[in-house]
Amino acid sequence: MSTQTPWIKAQASGGGGQCVEIRRNGHDVEVRDTKAHGNGPTLRFAPVEFSAWIDAAKGGRLDGLSSH
Repeated sequence: MSTQTPWIKAQASGGGGQCVEIRRNGHDVEVRDTKAHGNGPTLRFAPVEFSAWIDAAKGGRLDGLSSH
């Protein structure tokens, strides 16, 4: 039985190609660039790592990394 879920992206993402897609694949959370249409690299995170990243983003601790 596969534990792979479909790729999803944020409903708030526009058509400008500036988004990523995520899915669950087994025990990992995978992230990829939507513009690559499945041909680019895929980052893999343990669930605890992905949760920590989301918490940091929501808390503004990654804001200094943005170019704008």
